[in-house]
Amino acid sequence: MGTGKVETDVELKASAEKFHEVFCGRPHHISNVSPDKIQGVELHDGEWGKEGSIICWSYVHDGEAKIAKEKVEAIDPKNNSITFRVIEGDLLKEYKSFIVKIDVTPKGEGSVAHWTLEYEKLKDDVPHPETLLGFCSEVSKELDNHLTSTQA
Repeated sequence: MGTGKVETDVELKASAEKFHEVFCGRPHHISNVSPDKIQGVELHDGEWGKEGSIICWSYVHDGEAKIAKEKVEAIDPKNNSITFRVIEGDLLKEYKSFIVKIDVTPKGEGSVAHWTLEYEKLKDDVPHPETLLGFCSEVSKELDNHLTSTQA
């Protein structure tokens, strides 16, 4: 079946370190920032901010409540990068494998979050996850607004 990759950049006012730190060490706070999109994030195994930890996201995508259980595959604090591999949940009904990577690079006074979704479809007619990429972009913007408005 088809493997693929979709990517997007999100311009942020927050620093790369601040943005990365939330996704890495405090992803459960994102549900406070985007409650309409992220209902909750639970730690199932390991520790927040540690490779090998298992995190379960409850989210609403395309109007449906969904779950994604992810393993933290890699964390690179120097490059503000984190990689999640989906190991259970709704995405695996359509995709054989699904990896989410977030790289945050400093830019001027803010930063740029680069999202990469890599996947292998179970069937050829499964759509590319562009709407999920848009969802990630919207959550990034909401988190950025939260991080920059509370810096005052």
